[in-house]
Amino acid sequence: MFSQLRRAAVVVATGVLLSGAALHGGAQAAPTTTDEAPSAQLATLREAASTSGKFIGTAVADHRLSDATYSGIAAREFSSVTAENVMKWESIQPQRGSFNWAGPDRLMQFAQANDQQVYGHTLVWHSQMPGWLANGNFGATEMNQIMNTHISTVMGRYQGQINRWDVVNEAFNEDGTLRNSKWLQVLGRDYIANAFRAARAADPDAKLFINDYNTDGINAKSTGLYNLVRDLRAQGVPIDGVGFQSHLILDQLPSDYQANLQRFADLGVEVVVTELDIRMQMPSDAAKLERQSQQFARVVQACLNVSRCSGVTVWGFSDRDSWVPGTFPGEGAALPYDDNYQPKPAYNGILTAFGGDPGGGDPGPGPGPGADCTAAYQVANRWNAGSVVDVRVTARQALNGWAVTFTLPAGESVTSHWNTQLTQSGTTVTARNVAHNATIPAGGTLNFGFQTNSGAVYSAPVVSLNGTACTAATG
Repeated sequence: MFSQLRRAAVVVATGVLLSGAALHGGAQAAPTTTDEAPSAQLATLREAASTSGKFIGTAVADHRLSDATYSGIAAREFSSVTAENVMKWESIQPQRGSFNWAGPDRLMQFAQANDQQVYGHTLVWHSQMPGWLANGNFGATEMNQIMNTHISTVMGRYQGQINRWDVVNEAFNEDGTLRNSKWLQVLGRDYIANAFRAARAADPDAKLFINDYNTDGINAKSTGLYNLVRDLRAQGVPIDGVGFQSHLILDQLPSDYQANLQRFADLGVEVVVTELDIRMQMPSDAAKLERQSQQFARVVQACLNVSRCSGVTVWGFSDRDSWVPGTFPGEGAALPYDDNYQPKPAYNGILTAFGGDPGGGDPGPGPGPGADCTAAYQVANRWNAGSVVDVRVTARQALNGWAVTFTLPAGESVTSHWNTQLTQSGTTVTARNVAHNATIPAGGTLNFGFQTNSGAVYSAPVVSLNGTACTAATG
């Protein structure tokens, strides 16, 4: 199994894939590391989580691993990684008996190079099936053989290297009955027990999970799941854990979230928060981001309070890569980094809940949670039908991409702008960098301007940089 030690400095895997021998248990060169940072700083998520014996994980998008900024954050901040898509059936076995290992092997290489656990996702699921499986006319005997062969082949390749597997994913309806999937239609409810038994045979050391969404509070769906886990374990079925996806909505975190985790833990199973994000109606603003930060912290605290909760995984870490906007139109901003890979208040909420110190080090890239900035908002010219505004923001730490937000008086609209990509929703204005001014050095200043349709006199608004309110410049 991968070492669970947390390094303060990690290595981002690049270049040629590891050989088959390395991926399958052969000798490997130890990754190069720098000296460890003082543990008292607890400046990264993985450092902070490790002090409580928990892991902090993220789903990893395969196509982003070649991006140095993305891979740097994934390596530095997280002690566990989950394949977002490359281990799902349509990706890993697109044709019957033909397996595509390129994406999974890249994830394994990345995790090994950065001393991370791997969470396997997923083996038996009704969705993202390849066409040959979804449309095939199989009897029960053949369907069971297909399932068992897939499980034994995939788990067998990575035996001893993947810590946890989502063996069965999203098996329930909202009313607590079993989903009428192809698996249920052909194999009956025994497919779940059979899948877990096949998984145990394929890798006796891996922890085997059943995973679902909308089971975060005590409700009909989570109770159906609870009863199934209780009954199957009583029959000797090797279910080791339950995953709670926790795709949450801002201000709708169930009040019995921790109690729900605890009742499953009381069955003797491990519990994990597997796909955490907290979406909101767009546009975001400072108040929403602060409440989101508090709610991320509450989820982490619930896990800390349940001894059998082993960790928390966010479903991606940057809004740029989130599944939310494409699935829930008008909603977004669900993750701890913004779409420029800058940490948001939610990052700080997770870090402090784990006992970390936002001032303990550089969470980079960007100003980091809690870092300060100074903003000058000046109406440079005003006339009856309009005004010209100049905005200058000085950041304490270096920026690699930025977003500045503020509000205008009701009825005032931006008619043109320069040195920025600018959008307006109601009274909220969001200005983002363009190519030539994305990179700002530590202590440097970004500036942009815009023209409005009104010459009204008003006080300078609060200006926020990457979700953090700036101090107003004086003089």
